[in-house]
Amino acid sequence: MADSRGAKITDSKIVVALDYTNAKDALSLVNQLDPAQCKLKVGKELYTATGPALVEKLVAKDFKVFLDLKFHDIPNTVKKACKAASDLGIWMLNVHSSGGSAMMEAALEGVNQSNKNPYLIAVTVLTSMNQATLSEIGNKTPIQEQVLRLATLTQTAGLHGVVCSAQEATLLRQHVNPEFLLVTPGIRPTNASKDDQSRIVTPPDALRQGASYLVIGRPITQAEQPKQALQAILQSIQ
Repeated sequence: MADSRGAKITDSKIVVALDYTNAKDALSLVNQLDPAQCKLKVGKELYTATGPALVEKLVAKDFKVFLDLKFHDIPNTVKKACKAASDLGIWMLNVHSSGGSAMMEAALEGVNQSNKNPYLIAVTVLTSMNQATLSEIGNKTPIQEQVLRLATLTQTAGLHGVVCSAQEATLLRQHVNPEFLLVTPGIRPTNASKDDQSRIVTPPDALRQGASYLVIGRPITQAEQPKQALQAILQSIQ
């Protein structure tokens, strides 16, 4: 049984981030994975290197693809970009909530012009940022307060959810609708390296705190046995 976006009722909560520089390496990893066990995220680096062709290949392999390009521009430009991205048959795409209501509403218009019906979510505060880096760009607002403000703005604009740290998920769940998606990067199994993430949470804790989907990259993609690493994470959250 599936919804209009092709997601099974028992769909996997794990989104594997394909942080590669070329299609060959990305597909080498993808060929080891099962679309019933995970979704895939294609970000700026891989998309810039490979273009829409790789996304279409992943969709053809029955993977649900989160196109993580974080559009942030004038409303009309974002609207057209979201329409073009949606037409690729992706499962999810995103914009920056800091673009404001008019931009997010235009993005949703673009998505709705496509017959593919992906989820549209917005980035609140990047998980690589901490209070010091937020202050550095002139925003003295506490991170959690800023995340809540942007998530509320996103929900009001009619989008389907936000990207946020799992550390803010509990707070957001107290203020957003139950069906509002919380997509959380910065997820690391207990023994994994933090890498360049500042605000991280383990997979079981992230789900307990209210996350809808978990974006995980290097703990899977750089593992000696990626499929086994994914299965270990799945077992930890069952």
